[in-house]
Amino acid sequence: MIVSVTHTFGRFAVALINTYDGRLLLSETTVGAGAQVLLLAFLGTAIGLGPAGWLTGLAFGLATWAVLNRALLRTRTRHFGPANRVTLGRAILVGAVTALVADSFQSSPPVSLFVGLTAVALILDGVDGKVARRTGTSTALGARFDMEVDAFLILVLSVYVSMSLGPWVMLIGLMRYVFVAAAKVMPWLNGSLPPSMARKTVAAVQGVFLLVAASGLLPYAANFGVVALALGSLLWSFGRDIVWLFRTRDVRDGEGVRDERTATATATVSETVTVAVAVAAAAPAPARAADRRAAELVRS
Repeated sequence: MIVSVTHTFGRFAVALINTYDGRLLLSETTVGAGAQVLLLAFLGTAIGLGPAGWLTGLAFGLATWAVLNRALLRTRTRHFGPANRVTLGRAILVGAVTALVADSFQSSPPVSLFVGLTAVALILDGVDGKVARRTGTSTALGARFDMEVDAFLILVLSVYVSMSLGPWVMLIGLMRYVFVAAAKVMPWLNGSLPPSMARKTVAAVQGVFLLVAASGLLPYAANFGVVALALGSLLWSFGRDIVWLFRTRDVRDGEGVRDERTATATATVSETVTVAVAVAAAAPAPARAADRRAAELVRS
């Protein structure tokens, strides 16, 4: 198993090295992986990070390196970009938080350290998007990278808080993944959603509320209420969007059929014409509901 995984990682690295700016891209992701190891080493020295924390942190860093390199290769990205560097920095912090949570099953991490790392990761969530827009380096890969880092941080926080409030808290972190899985079985969940300030607000408070509960600053009853409010608002937001997608599925399906028939008729007519007409039209496809939901779940 280990040999197979190592071989796969090696193929990604060789493929990157042999392409356009692959060496530079590989160096950036490798620096990120090295920074992850250094941060884990700092935690090991400062608080005595246990085997569970080390193994989990290293696994997270290795998985991030491999998946990111694979995505860079598939999308033929030429420049990593400043926004992706910010997101990679956030991923490194999330890896450290993940290691602390894994280690907390044996010994609780220092609250100040845990809260500090998590708070910085949450604050930087609003930075990478702004950097991408200001530098004109927004990409689909960058948006997906940002989304996955955010979603995983919420999942890790929900696991940590569930140890004190109960397993029901994990619904907050798992809901995004359940929605994405359900969208594969029920394609109508992939429909586009209208913009919603309520959805953005609900998404923004999840990480904050979980961090407040994780800090232990409030009594048990207050923490329970805060997290219950976060979960309740999330269930309402997801439920509202699912109902909307279900009610409009027939309309979207009908539009798809009409578009397909129109395209077929146009192609048939074009074959009988002796003059070729080239029409250039580029318009970004609407965001899938699963991706929009996932991105807004953790974006502040």
